[in-house]
Amino acid sequence: MSEGKYKPEYPRVAQLKTAEIFRDYLKKENIDLDFVEELSQGNNSPFTRPYQTKAGNSIGNSFCILPMEGWDGTTDGKPSELTKRRWKNFAISGAKLLWGCEAVAVRHEGRANPNQLLLNDQNLSEFEGLYRMVEKEHQEAFGNTNDLLTGLQLTHSGRFCKPNSKTKMEPKILYPHPILNKKFGLPDDYPVMTDEDISSLIDDYISASVRAQKAGFKFVDIKHCHGYLGHEFLSAYDREGIYGKSIENRTRFLREIVAGIRSEAPGLEIGVRMSIFDWAPFQVGPDGKGIPSSQGNYAYAFGGDSSGIHEDLSETFEFLDELKNLGIELVCTTAGSPYYNPHIQRPAIFPPSDGYNPPEDPLHGVARQIKATAAIKEAYPEFYVIGSAYSYLQEWLPNVGEFVLNAKMADSIGLGRMVLSYPDLPADILAGNDMKRPKICRTFSDCTTAPRNGIISGCYPLDPFYKKMEEHDQLKAAKNK
Repeated sequence: MSEGKYKPEYPRVAQLKTAEIFRDYLKKENIDLDFVEELSQGNNSPFTRPYQTKAGNSIGNSFCILPMEGWDGTTDGKPSELTKRRWKNFAISGAKLLWGCEAVAVRHEGRANPNQLLLNDQNLSEFEGLYRMVEKEHQEAFGNTNDLLTGLQLTHSGRFCKPNSKTKMEPKILYPHPILNKKFGLPDDYPVMTDEDISSLIDDYISASVRAQKAGFKFVDIKHCHGYLGHEFLSAYDREGIYGKSIENRTRFLREIVAGIRSEAPGLEIGVRMSIFDWAPFQVGPDGKGIPSSQGNYAYAFGGDSSGIHEDLSETFEFLDELKNLGIELVCTTAGSPYYNPHIQRPAIFPPSDGYNPPEDPLHGVARQIKATAAIKEAYPEFYVIGSAYSYLQEWLPNVGEFVLNAKMADSIGLGRMVLSYPDLPADILAGNDMKRPKICRTFSDCTTAPRNGIISGCYPLDPFYKKMEEHDQLKAAKNK
């Protein structure tokens, strides 16, 4: 939904111009969010805080670049020039933790789109080149890569697979979901993955991890978020067999992958990006706002309660206990799914074309994720915790981020959409520079609307590079349908 078609009923963040106005608004709307009014400078800034993992990897500051796909690889899974441009921007952002850079499929059938990157033997040299490029660009920009930690996010897209066509879904599911099956046109008897299928996929994750290490990456993220396959395991309460029902079984997928990595790629660090809570799928309500698709109890929200619209982190903590037992230190938090409840996952004032108008001020969504992440950091101080959902804060992002770091509510501030429009934001904050207002992401959601319509992703409103592309006109046409 474009800006021209939708007039937000909530004030834009840019209107909350002073600390007094911002604080009064948060209080008036009962939004549990705090911030520092003046940013600390130089070594006094918590953003400059370094960290060394137990595995011996150094992270030079408290900024993290979250995985951001462009749907712009080649059909055989290699990076294109557009992919390389995005990764270069990550490298010169100033952040010292690059969390996976983007989701990379471990097998062709698990790709979320026909242009998703694919890590196999044929493409290994391309990933070696990507890693070398990141190191080179960061070295030239900042003079040192000893404290840069770059990983690779490994994924299988599960029920959101589109490996061969931008318009044809080819889902691989773990259980029949009464709402999502219907939402995406699957019959109740659509086949589920067998335990043998899962065992074979685990082997692919391990093989991809070995390749990632050969390419130079220091860690891999075993993705457990956003409704993709790893996340779906966590809600497989009805699945029979060794991968369903009990929390022990629902975490078996991760444990078997980790055991294989430790055996076949010793020294490779492992991280997990997880949706720490989920809600029921949402749909467009009578007034255009999102409403829950589920009436009454909702039984499939991992990290949620039976209402489908509230969090319950008890099972989240059980999963984190597993990570602790496995010796995993790097934890990146997010929530929900962009496919069925985007407002809790990626707070935005303007929804994507297949979404719904926000049912709450998006600042509530930001505060919700920060609060849940803080609960995790308090319960598991031994984890290095990266928080998400900061882009919507816009001008107030560094002020809230500094408060979070000072209060030990997270160890690192993760940046996603913001990096598409403003890749050097971390460098500016670390240098004590004012934010460049024309580059600040305003959450128009074009970076989501574009791929939903089969168009490459990028910041079409603010990045001059994408503004000049013919895809910009295609996006305008798609939004005006």
